[in-house]
Amino acid sequence: LMADIVGLIGSALFIAAFAYANLAKQFDKLWFNLANLIGAVLLLASLWVNFNLAAFVLEVAWAGIALLGIIAAVRARRSAA
Repeated sequence: LMADIVGLIGSALFIAAFAYANLAKQFDKLWFNLANLIGAVLLLASLWVNFNLAAFVLEVAWAGIALLGIIAAVRARRSAA
């Protein structure tokens, strides 16, 4: 049950980030990628209990891309300051 709750929270973060990306008047790349990274980590945690290889590969890739996005967003903010 706890794994399902953690996974659902991760899914909710993905949905919120996707909605934000499509509806926000100004896009914050750092917030978007943080939400995606946290969502992926939570889904990976839920997969520890209910393993699914395809979902695991997807979440590892999702987390890696989000991490690269976070690095790019932080670098952009530093160079703009």
